[in-house]
Amino acid sequence: MAGDARDCYDELANHYDLVFENWEASITRQAEALGSILRQECNAAGTIRILDCACGIGTQALGLAKMGFAVTASDLSPASVVRLRMEASQRGLDIHAFVADMVDLSSVPESNFEVVICMDNALPHFESDEQLRALGQIRKKLRPQGLLMASIRDYDRLIDEKPVVQGPAFYCDNKKRRIVLQVWDWELRYVFHLYITRETANGWQTFHSTAGYRALKRNKLTNALNQTGFRNVRWLFPTVSGFYQPVVLAQADQPASGSL
Repeated sequence: MAGDARDCYDELANHYDLVFENWEASITRQAEALGSILRQECNAAGTIRILDCACGIGTQALGLAKMGFAVTASDLSPASVVRLRMEASQRGLDIHAFVADMVDLSSVPESNFEVVICMDNALPHFESDEQLRALGQIRKKLRPQGLLMASIRDYDRLIDEKPVVQGPAFYCDNKKRRIVLQVWDWELRYVFHLYITRETANGWQTFHSTAGYRALKRNKLTNALNQTGFRNVRWLFPTVSGFYQPVVLAQADQPASGSL
């Protein structure tokens, strides 16, 4: 599964900002929502150290760093990490970024973070055994009582509805049209096909990318967190968090004694 996801996000790295109507506005909006939760949960007077272990091109990492959080970032996609480094440099932000799959975060040299975040539905890429390994690796990167914040799609609803299309959304860039559409192919897992069609000076151009997901219900993720040394698992929904997906919060019970 890692290879498929890595290929997908390598292809998507130069286009990912186009998924949003306005990526810069989304960076700011998401950072404000997440930053507020983190400051309240951590109750820290000083700088809060965060590892974004599924950073992509930096949608959360960039905004949180701009707000004053000390952000380290990692992703399994080398192309996404390159894009994040470029975006951080252009904004004058100091973000240490590494290529690392969540099932093995050993290439991230730092540890003892106050917070690890894993946003944008990253965990459902994994089968259940891989997910336990990833959560174990995340726990090892946290200080005692450190906080995990993750988000997933609302699969408790979606697994019953099994929608086949998300969108289309019609945007406009400098008077040029852009259409973003997802097609979901459901089986035991599901595959999403992302299409971005843009009007350019040379006519219409379409980008296509695909990746697999496991429809992960909240109780399944809660159970996995409890199995891997997390406690006080809580869910926040968009009406409360201000974030666009359900968010789970969990505290590391104690330092991990070894890899899972």
